[in-house]
Amino acid sequence: MKKISFSQLKKYDVNQKVLEALSDAQSRTILFSIVREGKTAIELSQKYRIPLSSVYKKITDLEAIALVKVEKWELSETGKRFKVYRSRISKADISIRKPEPAITLTPNHDS
Repeated sequence: MKKISFSQLKKYDVNQKVLEALSDAQSRTILFSIVREGKTAIELSQKYRIPLSSVYKKITDLEAIALVKVEKWELSETGKRFKVYRSRISKADISIRKPEPAITLTPNHDS
């Protein structure tokens, strides 16, 4: 068996995490609903009927692999601050090739 270098392992790990995020229906819904305009976790939860705790978990995971960023902060009427999240990508293409699938991410130029 061929030995895998650390850099290859890291790339594989990131690709694997991106694939997992894109294969998850809630993560995909969140990611592609914030391409054109940012939304808060509460807006995402209400609009897509995803529990708020799940939205925060999915966004944390998407931020960890650099697919989502905090676009800005909004202040509510009560003075509470909310993060507005935005997708860093506008498109994801996955090609199935040996030994591992190849992922091509298109940057979100609107963000």
